[in-house]
Amino acid sequence: MSEHTTRAPTPAPARIESYLCGRWVSGEGAGAPLHNPTTGEVVATASSAGLDLGAALAFARERGGPALRALTFAERGALLKAMSQAIHAEREALIELGRLNAGNTRGDAKFDIDGATHTLMHYAQLGESLGERRVLLDGEPEPVARGGRLSGQHILAPRHGVAVHINAFNFPAWGLAEKAACALLAGVPVLSKPATSTAWMTHALVRAVAPLLPEGALSLLCGGVGDLLSHLDWRDVVAFTGSADTGRVIRAHANVLAQGVQVNIEADSLNAALLDEAAEDATYDAFIRDVHREMTQKAGQKCTAARRVLVPRARLDEVVADLSERLGRSVVGDPALDEVTVGPLSAPSQRAAALEGLAALSADARVVFGGPEGPRVGVPDGVGAFINPTVLCAAGPLPATSAVHRVEVFGPVVTLIPYDSDEEAIAQARMGDGCLVTAIYGDRLELLEAAVLGLAAWSGRLVVVDAQVADKSLSPGLVTPQLLHGGPGRAGGGEELGGLRGLKLYQQRCAVQGNGPKLARLF
Repeated sequence: MSEHTTRAPTPAPARIESYLCGRWVSGEGAGAPLHNPTTGEVVATASSAGLDLGAALAFARERGGPALRALTFAERGALLKAMSQAIHAEREALIELGRLNAGNTRGDAKFDIDGATHTLMHYAQLGESLGERRVLLDGEPEPVARGGRLSGQHILAPRHGVAVHINAFNFPAWGLAEKAACALLAGVPVLSKPATSTAWMTHALVRAVAPLLPEGALSLLCGGVGDLLSHLDWRDVVAFTGSADTGRVIRAHANVLAQGVQVNIEADSLNAALLDEAAEDATYDAFIRDVHREMTQKAGQKCTAARRVLVPRARLDEVVADLSERLGRSVVGDPALDEVTVGPLSAPSQRAAALEGLAALSADARVVFGGPEGPRVGVPDGVGAFINPTVLCAAGPLPATSAVHRVEVFGPVVTLIPYDSDEEAIAQARMGDGCLVTAIYGDRLELLEAAVLGLAAWSGRLVVVDAQVADKSLSPGLVTPQLLHGGPGRAGGGEELGGLRGLKLYQQRCAVQGNGPKLARLF
């Protein structure tokens, strides 16, 4: 073990509080348990029972909203920069919480935390570039009558509600930061609701940054969502990341429908990676590298990870051999140990769901590497929420009804699908019914053109890798603040990030019509 990973005795369970109405408060009752997924021990509890969530939303609207709207973009950007620096200052403590409560290796925890600080800093720089304005122009002035004086200008102004962010368990730092960066820069206060199972890191992060922000600009709800949705109104926005089933529940909530609350969903998806038969060596190496990384980073618990890997039949044996060799070097076990590269899933319930999903996939595919059980370093048999890296392979093209195209195993699992033509590969990729990201590894222009035209409407992001960029390309699962995060269909139909596009969820587009020269001076 290194000095950073020496295991300390497990502390007594902590109480994770919420930050509402400008103060730290704890819900009633015993609360929900938060586990160490490596050992199964309860390390913390959280409860929202008895908290007045209507009052919390009103406080954010009445105190946080006006304070943020009074600031210029540059001033809001300065707040984001301060948040980024404060999180970085707590990096070591947050890494330890990632190990203790989410089963993260040091590298996986850094990926989450550094993603948060990088995203906040990117939006801080955008705020600085926007300068002393408080609203954005949307397009050029439009003449609305002859003579040229009477015209209209579309603007984007901050909503006067609250950005309610309901986040997933797999990125307790980055999940809060990527949504909050856009909302706060737009001038809208945030109420963040992290997944309870890994909320300890989020709680520590908010403790570090809350004193830097205007009162009411950032709230935190730990524990159950309670009656939060019943207190929303048309001014508010809900941005949710998680399962498609929960997304449907939020969209169908009676008050959300009655009030016309804007809802943005980023859901699970069966992302695809497609290898061209004629891929050059550098392109092929990047393909193996990226599939391995997406399987093992965060133990495969990334909404952007490839689940379906489309392989030309002529190269199937080669891919199985090379991917197996690389996965064989991965070490599963206690994330406190330096040699461990794959930790447990984040909770026992996630392991149970993964095993159920693997059983479903096995109807149409056979295991060609690994399996859910296997050697683990530093962990007694039968302890922890572990799933070992597993590669399955289907016999050939699968129908849209196959579990491979319907069931996502949220862990270190992929299914190889052999194909016999470009058209067949594209058709198989489409059967996921909407992806966050699809990756294409090839050097033939005709394949790249066909794949982009054939898959753009099925994907939020396409990653195209050829030999000339193979050594510089980013893994498809890496979400960057410059580019869109979201996707159609099964992926939720939502959009986040994408530079200034990420602000639009929290802004109202308004057409201002009047004296053109005066409007120009006004804006």
